[in-house]
Amino acid sequence: QVQLVESGGGLAQPGGSLRLSCAAPGSIFSHYVLGWYRQAPGKQRELVATITSGGSTNYADSVKGRFTISRNNAKNTVRLQMSSLKPEDTAVYYCKADGGPVDPDYWGQGTQVTVSS
Repeated sequence: QVQLVESGGGLAQPGGSLRLSCAAPGSIFSHYVLGWYRQAPGKQRELVATITSGGSTNYADSVKGRFTISRNNAKNTVRLQMSSLKPEDTAVYYCKADGGPVDPDYWGQGTQVTVSS
């Protein structure tokens, strides 16, 4: 069974920074689109950022210029650097490996990010 293991998150003050990391098996890391999604209480899960195997990135408008997604192919990890955090960034953040139209998708267990003074 494929497992995505997330780490990072926690509590930050508005304007602060946090970094999330997700480790994925090498069998899927090399060719899956990897991404971060988040779900706030009472809201639907939404895309935050994605990165392809070639390094192309995509961001939600709400995080552009503040968040950076990157991948380390040698360590099979994908990271989300979050800066200039806002209270509205508070959510459970999930790592996802997108299998596209053919292969299955995989999700991490989620990690809580809370932005509060």
